[in-house]
Amino acid sequence: MNRTTLSLIAGATALAAVTGFAALSAPDPTAADDGVEAAAAHLPVERTSLLCPTPSTSDLAETTYTSFTPITKGAESEGRAALRSATEERSAAEDAKDGDGDQAADGEETAEDSEKDADGEKAEKPVLEPKEPGKPVVADVSGGEEPALVGTAEGRFAPGWTVQQTTEVAAGTGRGLQGVSCTAPDTEFWFPGASTATERTDYVHLTNPDDSAAVVDIEVYGKDGALETEAGEGITVQPHSAEPVLLSTLTDEEQTNVTVHVVVRSGRIGAAVQALDDTLGGDWLAASANPAGSVVLPGIPEDATAVRLVAFTPGEVDADLKVQLASPSGLITPAGNETVHVKGGMTTAVDLGDVTRGEAGSLVLTPTDRSVPVVAAVRVLRGKGDNQESAFVPAARPVGLRATAVGNTAKGSTLAVTAPEGAAKIKVTASAGSEGGTPTSETYTIKAGTTQHIEAPVPDGVEGTYALTIEPESDDTPVYASRTLSVTDDGLPAFTVQTLPDDRGLVAVPKAEEDLSVLQR
Repeated sequence: MNRTTLSLIAGATALAAVTGFAALSAPDPTAADDGVEAAAAHLPVERTSLLCPTPSTSDLAETTYTSFTPITKGAESEGRAALRSATEERSAAEDAKDGDGDQAADGEETAEDSEKDADGEKAEKPVLEPKEPGKPVVADVSGGEEPALVGTAEGRFAPGWTVQQTTEVAAGTGRGLQGVSCTAPDTEFWFPGASTATERTDYVHLTNPDDSAAVVDIEVYGKDGALETEAGEGITVQPHSAEPVLLSTLTDEEQTNVTVHVVVRSGRIGAAVQALDDTLGGDWLAASANPAGSVVLPGIPEDATAVRLVAFTPGEVDADLKVQLASPSGLITPAGNETVHVKGGMTTAVDLGDVTRGEAGSLVLTPTDRSVPVVAAVRVLRGKGDNQESAFVPAARPVGLRATAVGNTAKGSTLAVTAPEGAAKIKVTASAGSEGGTPTSETYTIKAGTTQHIEAPVPDGVEGTYALTIEPESDDTPVYASRTLSVTDDGLPAFTVQTLPDDRGLVAVPKAEEDLSVLQR
């Protein structure tokens, strides 16, 4: 192996471990089918960031933040993590500039530095500050003036760091349970399932964690194509700030189902849609997985009374999709909704009714002929009459090496796990509780083409909330999962669903002894 290849490996390894976003691997020419170890190893990330949107403008809102880092083999022995108001979060560049000799000689921030803001004044206490991996930490806030939060985890707290934001709103527009997993900053997001209808109040929340302003475009696509949205072009999100954009102010057209495309011209942001309905409650609509020919929407509750599929394909090519439900007994095709035709550049909505028919399931969309990339989400209703509540399930990324769900309680937490392409075995671990308890693990087998509805295992002697980690025991069959939190209050079946993609705790890096000269071609 030549010096250039070694340098490439070293650089990629360092970048991957620090950011958690880079991955570099190459095929092992000596690999066989006899259990020879794969070419790429996995190392714990050393630093990661999360962004939580402004939770609510309701004075009746009660919000809980829950933080958890799984115990990860090979992680550093030191580290820290903190979740702060976006306006209080200080950048590393400001830290270095304002240190004036107070920093350690090696450039690391001292404890005294970490307690000051960018102007050298005493910084506000973090909203949430984990103490040790393996144990959740909880923070509660009230009212409608709580800010967006920005968090950074380093060292032993970085691998798989997960934060859940859950808000209960007692009454008014969007009343019920609203939950969202805080996400890493990115540059592009798709949100099928948003709305500009009169009965809906949908906000696109944009959060900028960085030192420089971000410039963002918001595109809106309805049933006939792109909507005029001049106000959605060139939106500036100031450094360390959040910008909620009311979707109905971007266009004069009222449409029940639209797809929102958020594109960052410069910088990076976190984005989520808060979808509030006058009579059907509300929830967060998280971004769909990136456009793909086949998509999986895991975890439609067994008691869903109405399910609406919203799909969109970028570009001008139409997509024809086969619609299947991965039920507990296998893949079935909904009568009357065997396929869906999605016109290029237009949003398509299909009402599937009570498609689950009393059994939890996952929607699987595959091309009938040629593969055309699509994004998708479903809106799910539970309850009847005046006691109905809505939530969303977007197309999900696979669980990967490990997924983490936090904010679980002894009652009201349910996992849905599906393996559309083949049988899979998973290990589910319940952590210690935030106020006590002993971790426990269980193993489940997911039959090919089915969805297993798992009442989440509960730690022994649990007190407070706890975390769940899902780890597939083989990587040859993709597994998709979601977690549902449910609370019934005066007959209202409030609920929220979060899909569970890989928690980004481990990153693939090449082994130094392998010849990666193929990467130089």
